[in-house]
Amino acid sequence: MKEDTHERRKEIIEDIAMQHAMGNETLGTAVRRLRLEVTGLDQDTFALMCKMSTKALYQIEKDKGNPTLSTIDSILRKFGLRLGLTIAPQTIYTPPLGQDKAVSNAPIRGTKPRRK
Repeated sequence: MKEDTHERRKEIIEDIAMQHAMGNETLGTAVRRLRLEVTGLDQDTFALMCKMSTKALYQIEKDKGNPTLSTIDSILRKFGLRLGLTIAPQTIYTPPLGQDKAVSNAPIRGTKPRRK
């Protein structure tokens, strides 16, 4: 039975990481799911485990506040996860290949605007 619990937790962690990487979950909802679905701990106990205040954990889970990378990293490492670069699920704009000019008519940063 213990093996099933370990495997199930591993599946949940993988799902949370995948959903976040795909852009379906924010960092806050991912941390909340880790806390609830993997550990089953309340905010007070989980915050104590992560050596942070309950208010700081609440703000992270609500995607508010401004946690340091170190704080987020320390939470994620408890689950075998770590911060990293991911490819955005959708790109807003991709310039065509071979395009030499800027798309905008606005002056290029660092140059003097032309006079008309």
